[in-house]
Amino acid sequence: MTTMATKRLYRSPRGKIFGVCTGLAEWRDLPPDPVRLIVFLVVMATGIFPGALIYLIAALIIPMNPEGTYNSTSYTDDAPDASEEELKAEYERLKQKVEKMENEMFNKERDWDNRFHQGT
Repeated sequence: MTTMATKRLYRSPRGKIFGVCTGLAEWRDLPPDPVRLIVFLVVMATGIFPGALIYLIAALIIPMNPEGTYNSTSYTDDAPDASEEELKAEYERLKQKVEKMENEMFNKERDWDNRFHQGT
């Protein structure tokens, strides 16, 4: 029988509010959004003040991840890093797409204006 190393519970610096939910998610290799939803529902079920107080106490008691490293198997909210060239190319592609949409929209408006003003 093999034993697994026990991971410690830490708050995550990537968390939204104090990193408690993201830390819980990383601790149990779960996606952070469902953990946030469950914590939110528990806070609402216990009442906003008591639930928020429990959350605040957890934020004070649970230490921040000292290594600043994250579990490689944990789910992340962050997008993968892209190079500057890739970002510029994506920006240009999106810019051209928006310009095309604007041109189509304004051409349709001109067409409608011409139709309505022909009879006057």
